[in-house]
Amino acid sequence: MTNIPETGQTAPNLPIPDQNNQPISTSDFSGQWVVLYFYPKDNTPGCTTEAKDFTDLTPDFSNLGAKILGVSPDTQKAHCKFIDKHSLSITLLSDPEHHLIEAYGAWRLKKFMGKEYMGVARSTFLISPDGIIAYTWPNVKTKGHAQAVLTKLQELAATSNPQ
Repeated sequence: MTNIPETGQTAPNLPIPDQNNQPISTSDFSGQWVVLYFYPKDNTPGCTTEAKDFTDLTPDFSNLGAKILGVSPDTQKAHCKFIDKHSLSITLLSDPEHHLIEAYGAWRLKKFMGKEYMGVARSTFLISPDGIIAYTWPNVKTKGHAQAVLTKLQELAATSNPQ
């Protein structure tokens, strides 16, 4: 049974390396919103669309004090190539042993062409500045997803920080 953290729970916080081999954990961004999204593989069509969409909206997320972190089992070297090839401005975390992926319940049974296998289920978690899961998207479809996350962040930021 997969344990997916729910809204209101403390976000799992495990350091894993980014594309530059620097250990990163969500607690590094205490006081900021974090968009933590899990995706299966660099340079595949859906994953590329999602990464480019998040990159395109990075200024909007930054204006709301949010950091975007993408996580896949790919190596740092693969992440660097992916970032360079598509001019990505987001941080990508490398989790080949699935520590963070499993902590967020994103390592799940998948089906493709009649075959079952374990893999990364595309999912996103919005983590509040105090380290609490503010919203989850456990089964993401890439089209329009980055915008949906931004819209939810705008709603939550407005209610948690009324002017």
